[in-house]
Amino acid sequence: MLVIAVNNVPPRLRGRLTVWLLEIRAGVYVGDYSRRTRERIWEDVKLMVEDGDAVMVWSAPNDQGFNFLTEGSNRRMPVNFDGLSLVQFAPQKESESKSNLHNFSGETDPAL
Repeated sequence: MLVIAVNNVPPRLRGRLTVWLLEIRAGVYVGDYSRRTRERIWEDVKLMVEDGDAVMVWSAPNDQGFNFLTEGSNRRMPVNFDGLSLVQFAPQKESESKSNLHNFSGETDPAL
């Protein structure tokens, strides 16, 4: 099993993924391919992701039962912990946290 999830990628990448995979939700693609085909699809993703981000997950014969790769910037960063692949959250940038604070009228708080 192969799953690719993308965010903020160009339409041409989304179209390219639909050539190989079934889009079951917006930005979520699934299929079942060999290692060689999976690597070729991932090369396309890396070439076309631009300012977006992507994650690919596939079945693997390891303790977790899967492996994954990421491309692009995202707060979720893969880390290896004693042979297990885990996800670590990067701290939220100050500019992002300020842009999320609004007063009741929906306008940005001028005190920020």
